[in-house]
Amino acid sequence: MDLKAYASQVDRLNRQLRRLSFSDPVAFVYNPLEYAKAMHLAYCELAARADSDLFLLGMNPGPWGMAQTGVPFGEVNAVRDWLGLNASVGKPQREHPKRPVDGLACSRSEVSGARLWAWAAARYGTPERFFDRFFIANYCPLSFMEPGGKNITPDKLPIEERKALFRACDEMLKWLVDEIQPSWVIGVGGFAEKRLMDLIGENSQYKIGRILHPSPASPAANRDWAGTVDHQFAELGMTLPDKAKKITRKRQAS
Repeated sequence: MDLKAYASQVDRLNRQLRRLSFSDPVAFVYNPLEYAKAMHLAYCELAARADSDLFLLGMNPGPWGMAQTGVPFGEVNAVRDWLGLNASVGKPQREHPKRPVDGLACSRSEVSGARLWAWAAARYGTPERFFDRFFIANYCPLSFMEPGGKNITPDKLPIEERKALFRACDEMLKWLVDEIQPSWVIGVGGFAEKRLMDLIGENSQYKIGRILHPSPASPAANRDWAGTVDHQFAELGMTLPDKAKKITRKRQAS
């Protein structure tokens, strides 16, 4: 992926998102592509490979994952200790007192991200081996919160607000998929799969699939999520490597 062109696309997307407004019960909106842009671009520099043939798409940032690090499913320990990323993270313009952004100093762990990156480490050993085959992105970069701090997912927004948001996110997703040219685009969960189907369709050059989202809110994900997605990839006809004998962690960047 052309990182300079991607950074330009991120800037364009951010300009579009700044023009949007959201009504009650949305009280706080975080955009880590702005305040954690440096970390996000460091992730893309590591992850975006010309030969990545599996594109995994999540929904939007969790408060203790991408909202902290700018990395999709960006659980702090995985980002720092396995991916080896260390870049500046600022603050959103308005910060919820119960959802502070502390970057890599955040002491909370996001379960979804911890599960996904632990699976990647167990299967591939190193980030480089994993990203030789996979690229991971989120459909929407914004995190929405109610006044009390409760998370609001994009699909729960009022229809007109949702349409405006989806137009901007669709444009970015289409650019990204066409830039990476994977064989498969795979939704992590039903929402992401539906966005892929609506945007790309069944008759495109890309094959569309779905795996279980690792969220602890899903009873199925709490019953051996890693084993379940291994089986789902096999059903899609993909062969995964045996579990790595040793999980190799990257040295933390200085």
